[in-house]
Amino acid sequence: MKTKIDSRRRRFLVSSAAGSAAAGLAGFAPGALARGKPVPGYATGKDADRLIVHSNNTMETVRDAVGTSGVTGTDVLFVRNNLAPPESAMANPDAWEVELQGVTNPRKFTVGELKSLGLASVAMVLQCSGNGRGFFGHKVGGTQWKTGAAGSVFFAGVPVKTLVDMQGGVRQGMRYMTSTGGEVLPSGVDPKRVRVERSVPWTEMENAILAWELNGDPLPLAHGGPLRVVIPGYFGVNNVKYVKTLAFTENETDTRIQSSSYRMRGIGQKGAPSQPSMWQMNLKSYVTGPSGESPVKAGMVQVHGVAFSGASSVKGVEVSVDGGKSWKEATLYGPLVGPYAWRTFVLPVKLGPGKHMITSRAIGFDGAVQPELRVENERGYGHNGWRDHAVEVTVA
Repeated sequence: MKTKIDSRRRRFLVSSAAGSAAAGLAGFAPGALARGKPVPGYATGKDADRLIVHSNNTMETVRDAVGTSGVTGTDVLFVRNNLAPPESAMANPDAWEVELQGVTNPRKFTVGELKSLGLASVAMVLQCSGNGRGFFGHKVGGTQWKTGAAGSVFFAGVPVKTLVDMQGGVRQGMRYMTSTGGEVLPSGVDPKRVRVERSVPWTEMENAILAWELNGDPLPLAHGGPLRVVIPGYFGVNNVKYVKTLAFTENETDTRIQSSSYRMRGIGQKGAPSQPSMWQMNLKSYVTGPSGESPVKAGMVQVHGVAFSGASSVKGVEVSVDGGKSWKEATLYGPLVGPYAWRTFVLPVKLGPGKHMITSRAIGFDGAVQPELRVENERGYGHNGWRDHAVEVTVA
């Protein structure tokens, strides 16, 4: 029997939390990390001069490298992998198999078969849950991202809903959509501690796709090729790469990455299933130019940046050039390519000699306003405070 779909979407809005403390204004530290470090072999095609290579599996986009078109080039898109990519997967991409479970008629599909069963495209922001972690005041483990663990891209693939309908619908009682990655697991370790397997509310299948294309090209290994799950509006960890199983399940997976990792919890607390999971992204914006890395000439300056949300679409953006003392409405520009892509904004301002603290705050159609301060939490997740994201610009 096919389960009736609940049309209500579960939402996780970190921006609604209050009572957080923050350090003083902290812009992107120019030159804090060297650019141009060699990228690993699986990430061929990346522009090392516009990336900060934190490790073999983590690469951050330099703040102003996202450009002003609204689309993040694959060559500068950030990389975050929990395990080493399965390089053999790209030997014959169309032969890669994914198994659909928890439906009336379970079965396996090859990527080649999927390409003949349906087609959809989505423009969306891909963002790591820890984007902005580098601004937190306490010692937070993990990659010290500032703004560069996010990008707005186009994915194409087959709608999950199409496959589910073909196979008779979701079985009764299934409450989650659980995706399992196909990385090679290290030997001698409990698979539940390292396997990349994430569960989201099962109704997200309405928007989800199994993607084999990124920005018009075959999905590269660095970003989950030959096949990944794409769930618009959700933090990147839920968009499982190298997907091997897509299952509808009664309960969330009990793997570590779901049960205790990627949970919003107080500083010093251990992760637990009862804590909010890093599912839907919160309202956020930041200035991408000027970046503060070099002085600008006195006179008219085009302040520009990006704004996005996983819930309500962005209605507007305000910009401050005095550290939040006063605000002016910016102009949203560029084509509307869907509710999950970021909006680009610009505000021409006249700046005199000296130092200026420039920042932005987004406003959603649901009335939400990007908060000033971050929400303090153990793992440095969901940072959308505008104060930390400010840039100090020197005008000569």
